[in-house]
Amino acid sequence: MEKPPRYRLSEAEKDALLVEQAALIERLAARVAELEALVGKPRKTSANSHIPPSQDGPGGASRKADAKRRRKPRPSRPGVSRPLADDPDRTERRLAECCPHCGTAVPEAAQRCRHRYDHIDLPVIRPVVTRVELFGGRCGDCGRRYRAAPPAAMPPGTPFGPGIRALLAYLHHSHHVGFERLSRMLEELFGLTISEGAIANALRRMGVAFDTACAAIKAKLLGAPVIASDETTTRVNGVTHWQWVFHSGQAVLHTIAPGRGRAVPAGILGGHRPEVWISDRYAGQQELGRVHQVCLAHVLRDVQYAIDCGDTVVAPKIRDHLRWAIRVGKRRPGLKDSTLAAYAAKAERDLDALVGVPAAHPAGRELQRLVKAWRGKFFVFLADRRVPPTNNGSEQEIRPSVVFRKVTNGFRSDWGPDIHAGYRSVIGTARRQGQSAWTAIRDLIGGTFAVA
Repeated sequence: MEKPPRYRLSEAEKDALLVEQAALIERLAARVAELEALVGKPRKTSANSHIPPSQDGPGGASRKADAKRRRKPRPSRPGVSRPLADDPDRTERRLAECCPHCGTAVPEAAQRCRHRYDHIDLPVIRPVVTRVELFGGRCGDCGRRYRAAPPAAMPPGTPFGPGIRALLAYLHHSHHVGFERLSRMLEELFGLTISEGAIANALRRMGVAFDTACAAIKAKLLGAPVIASDETTTRVNGVTHWQWVFHSGQAVLHTIAPGRGRAVPAGILGGHRPEVWISDRYAGQQELGRVHQVCLAHVLRDVQYAIDCGDTVVAPKIRDHLRWAIRVGKRRPGLKDSTLAAYAAKAERDLDALVGVPAAHPAGRELQRLVKAWRGKFFVFLADRRVPPTNNGSEQEIRPSVVFRKVTNGFRSDWGPDIHAGYRSVIGTARRQGQSAWTAIRDLIGGTFAVA
């Protein structure tokens, strides 16, 4: 509906229109001031914030290329060759029949090995099919039918043995091979015809084994004095979920939940309160342990953003101080307790001094406010040798799942997230016990997996 001309408005209507226009001008002026404040500020990237590298934008690749060009060339290394196998399956001995220069026949006794090398190849791999025939008949005494019991290692039901089931889980969850490509790969490499539905059914049947293993892993985790945690997004049936990881020195536990709230880690802990909790500064990760060590790598990104904003007084000194503390943390195995305590006192004292320096730049004042808010959670690792200064261990544990999400675009079933979380828990725990992912999943399917 069109507004009437202004000359037809009454005085009260004109006053109302003036008030409306004044309110609009005030909102626009506030928006202009907000945009002007943003002009000149650096864009947040993975180098100065928590934004992942995939969201750096078109300029991210050029910045990385510039950094690579500025990097010093790596010194050359001496060449090496592949070591010979300790126990070759077969040895091919070749003796010369005559001298290649003059044609004189040479005896075998005069020859010795002048060159030795390994030739490695794969044979044609085909599945081993065992036909099981169960005989029976009718009892001559009671007249009832009977049948022989099946072999314990080859029960009726799925035709695929533990080796094939372990291979399906290993290729899908460790190497992110989708069901369609996995079906084609098995047929072309091994001559094994298996449909996508059969692959899904084989993975789904592993749920009981994963649940049993995760229960033992959780018990091991809750007995640890130091626990670290992190979380990332995933997709389940097109809906955003969160994948959490909790790990200690001997156990790794993954879980996928609909939310990111504090209820998830609290439910895992079940009232248990570890001595030290390691995480980033997300609110859902706070107050879960008696002492909290925040990830200094995340703090350094915020410090870098303050430097990019133009702060040249406070932020560079805080950056250098945190880097010095991390270097001290790497030297802890060679330091005495008294020396480490002196370093811890110096770290606290110097950080207090940096927080008290008057900051002229707004970014420096904001950084000081951030440091004050988390003041008691920076240098726990200098007082406890078991604690790392960063949460990189959690990010390393969860990174394969991020790659899995990007390749497969998440899960399309309700049981898929539990299987993946169980798989990552089993192989993560096995790796800390010195086992490979393939060995761990074979032991799990075979019923011999155990948490040490």
